Amino acid sequence: MVTWRSITRTFQQHHAPIRAQVRHLSLLEHHSYNLLKEFKLPVPPGFLVTTPEHAKEVVSDINGSSVIKAQILAGGRGKGKFTSDGKSGVRMVNSPSEAFKSATSMLGYHLKTAQTPEDGLRVDKLYVYKAISIAQEFYIAITFDRQRTSPVLLISSSGGTNIESNVENLHQLWFGLFTGITNEIHAYIQAELGFSDTEMKDVHRILVQMVQLFKEKDATLVELNPLVRTDDGEFVCLDAKFAFDDLARYRQKDIFALEERSPEEEEEYQLAELGLSYVRLDGNIGNIVNGAGLAMATNDLISLYGGRCANFLDVGGGATKEALSKALGILKKDQRVEGILINIYGGIVRCDMIAEAIVAAATGMGGFKCPIVVRLQGTNSEKGLKLVEQTGLDNLIVEAEFEKAAQLIVKQTPGVDL
Repeated sequence: MVTWRSITRTFQQHHAPIRAQVRHLSLLEHHSYNLLKEFKLPVPPGFLVTTPEHAKEVVSDINGSSVIKAQILAGGRGKGKFTSDGKSGVRMVNSPSEAFKSATSMLGYHLKTAQTPEDGLRVDKLYVYKAISIAQEFYIAITFDRQRTSPVLLISSSGGTNIESNVENLHQLWFGLFTGITNEIHAYIQAELGFSDTEMKDVHRILVQMVQLFKEKDATLVELNPLVRTDDGEFVCLDAKFAFDDLARYRQKDIFALEERSPEEEEEYQLAELGLSYVRLDGNIGNIVNGAGLAMATNDLISLYGGRCANFLDVGGGATKEALSKALGILKKDQRVEGILINIYGGIVRCDMIAEAIVAAATGMGGFKCPIVVRLQGTNSEKGLKLVEQTGLDNLIVEAEFEKAAQLIVKQTPGVDL
């Protein structure tokens, strides 16, 4: 599960060298509001709801115009559309009955935006807060410029849903984590965005607190969009997005405990906890292999013979009973998987030990309804294949040759047109 805002992504594409993909934690908006409040950043009072009845109750207590926002890990909600009624993921309501009606057509339905998958994302939570009169919207974010090895402040007077079409108007201001927002940066922002002295005091305080949050929480992105100036001249954060360095998980346990994952991301997370690498694909043949090179070769060979892979699952050197049980368990729960190829090369870990782990895992799970082809090569491979073959478990097939094993699983898998 990784959700990066398109603005910072566009910035980093033009300012950063290509790096290996790193998964970052992102928070839902209601968690972000709580984090902003922790650092004394101004936010409207709001409430998380999961039922239409609760939404109605909250708006009744607010006793005024309210905003309802879908809680998903994607931007562009204001311009997005629900599959239920074609309306957006951010709605203004003026009464409890309107809140009930809107929540009914939002909860349990998918919201499609420019940043979601084609089918959209399911919405199970809404955030409700009192509507605020907006005089102007601003965009402010702090992220890293990897090329300069420096944090950078991005700021624009075109905030809200307009920012993505005005990326070229972003002001880019580099700073040091220890120096923070300097007098020069302060003066530049005031001159370019036209803030009065009184307004700039509030903006400066917000920027200082953003930098503090960025440092203390090991963030890779702190984004306020929009930061609004109200008709009364106050500044309030109406939406916030964060991303955090995955390598800081051990330091930021409270924040990472808030992580919400889709079912696909949950599978990846559980396997990563065991030191396994998992990538979900769109086919129906599951793979369990050891080694990234063997994994890619397995996927390629299955594709060559007319099959489509459901995953890339590398157990590495950890082909233990626990790892294989977890891997097989996840593939068993995946309703798309109609056949599995276990392709293991035994080196330090002998093939007979791998075979024992496969048999123990399969037996402990009560067998499989789909065919499983087991291919073992390397140390004690013949002994390992014999152990698997002698189990008598239904749908467990052995094949020592790589190409024949790939052909066999494609042939044995239902729904594959040969």
